[in-house]
Amino acid sequence: MRSPDPTSEQAIAEARLRSITHPGTGERTPNLPPTFQAFRAAVAAQAPTRTGVRVLIAIGVLAAAVAAFTFWRSAPAPAPLPPPPAATTPRPTASVTIHVTGKVRTPGVYRLPTGSRVTDALTAAGGLRRGTDPSPLNLARRLIDGEQIAVGTPEAAAALASDPTASIVDLNTATPIQLEQLPGVGEVLASRIAEFRDTHGGFTSIDQLKEVTGIGPRKYEELRDRVRV
Repeated sequence: MRSPDPTSEQAIAEARLRSITHPGTGERTPNLPPTFQAFRAAVAAQAPTRTGVRVLIAIGVLAAAVAAFTFWRSAPAPAPLPPPPAATTPRPTASVTIHVTGKVRTPGVYRLPTGSRVTDALTAAGGLRRGTDPSPLNLARRLIDGEQIAVGTPEAAAALASDPTASIVDLNTATPIQLEQLPGVGEVLASRIAEFRDTHGGFTSIDQLKEVTGIGPRKYEELRDRVRV
């Protein structure tokens, strides 16, 4: 029996390998199944060329760049924190300090809100004692810081008689609250006097009070001895 030639078998094997890896050379393996041949042909037909691979890579890179840019644009930007509210120091309530003496239930020094009236001072002092006449007082007058309210005492009347200028008000320097101390002058009339003074550059004579709206001849007679310029 003749032994197989190793050289012939190697040549056949190489021919079969070339037919599989390099189709179209004219060599064909006799025992290659037809289905495998069709599969090989389909793969060879659909395999992308080198230029096509480059195009696909470029498209992929562009798509990745667009996706990254879109994600960056859609990311919420951090909003700046609002500045902390400025610390505010609470303003103390404006007040006046007055001294109530005389025929009241609880004489003493009291602190009342600015704009309080004489009647508020008497209420803070517990009210008038029984039988005390409040008519000498202007209960509607606004309080002035540091003033003393004497109720029904001879000492207060004597002090006023010995210093009559203590009740005289300077028309050019008095505040509206001080003007309200004048007899028959309330908040509205005091504001008119102050407004007349500001618009006319001050009072040059007491007679100019007649030009203030609300001051007639009778009111002027009550005021002329209580004011000065």
